[in-house]
Amino acid sequence: MKNKYVKILFVMVVTGLLLTSCYKEFDPSTYAPAFTINGFSSIKQIKPGNLAGYWAFNESLIDSVSSALATNSGTSFVNGFIGKGLSLNVANKSYILINPTPAITSGLQSFTVSFWVNPVFMDANSDNKIDGILGFVNLSNVNNFWGNIDWFVENESNPNAAKVVVHITGGSGETWINKSNFNGLFGKWTNHTITYDASTSMLTYYINGSVAVPATTTAWTGPVSFANSGAWVFGCVHFQTNPSLTSGSGSQSWASYLTGTLDEVRIYNAALTAVEVNSLVVLQGKAGN
Repeated sequence: MKNKYVKILFVMVVTGLLLTSCYKEFDPSTYAPAFTINGFSSIKQIKPGNLAGYWAFNESLIDSVSSALATNSGTSFVNGFIGKGLSLNVANKSYILINPTPAITSGLQSFTVSFWVNPVFMDANSDNKIDGILGFVNLSNVNNFWGNIDWFVENESNPNAAKVVVHITGGSGETWINKSNFNGLFGKWTNHTITYDASTSMLTYYINGSVAVPATTTAWTGPVSFANSGAWVFGCVHFQTNPSLTSGSGSQSWASYLTGTLDEVRIYNAALTAVEVNSLVVLQGKAGN
């Protein structure tokens, strides 16, 4: 009788082990609903048909939309906001040039330009100010000193009070936007997005998904019209390239080169709404964590 109970117990133990081996360990994350914000669960759901240019910089300088390869001048890849990012350094006077397709020049009647940047504060003369304007994402105009799009950190900026400037020439006029006294630009990742809505002739500047400069009426009305477009330049303003892309006097002593990391540059041929900009930033933040 004792042996009978031993055998039964043995069978029960073996059966339990077999049943346990047939089931995977419970993973709560597989049962969690997908993260969504404002109805979006993926970056790809945000105006997918309007993405005109995209540089992820994951060991590549290729535009994911057009497959065009940028020209490298002294840049490399490091850990970025999502995956790898583009590393720039004033010591190398580094930047990249993108020969624009019509989709990212004449095709931009309304537009959105968005990127993540982590600048390093460079102060060679120890005056607590940057050493010259630092270009982010710029579209050259080969017949003008200033470009079609100039986006840079202004002179006199310091870690506690940076001034970011956006200049856009729309064909029949030019508009300047300034975000002053920005504390938190250097040494951390921030997202910068600008939208232009041709139906309202308004430019809006967002930082980290929130409005930094309210909608500004432009000097032109209706579709933007970039003139004499040369290359897009990431990492400096267009007159700092070698050779200079400007028709002016070339490189300027009061201008410098971005030191830090640039990532996730996106150009849309439509104006993202405030909800879409915020959703893009939040979803990119989720992807980067």
